[in-house]
Amino acid sequence: MAKKRYLTATLPDGYVKTIGPTATPFTHYWRIVAVLANGKTEIFWGHTKLLVEAKKKRNALAEAAAQRGWQRYDFEFVELVACDG
Repeated sequence: MAKKRYLTATLPDGYVKTIGPTATPFTHYWRIVAVLANGKTEIFWGHTKLLVEAKKKRNALAEAAAQRGWQRYDFEFVELVACDG
């Protein structure tokens, strides 16, 4: 059984997300901040095992924005760092 660990993502705006404990080898954290037509904000996030998976999230965003009526959105992904719980 793989050792469980905590993973931390620090985004450019200073937001810190900790994931875990997990034994899954996640490498990247992604976040979408969507501004709705009514001005409210929704946040979607997740983590992936490969950088290429995180980058692929960007491909579907234009279609998602049109379907959901987002005024705009920001997509970010950062590398996860193992840390003590």
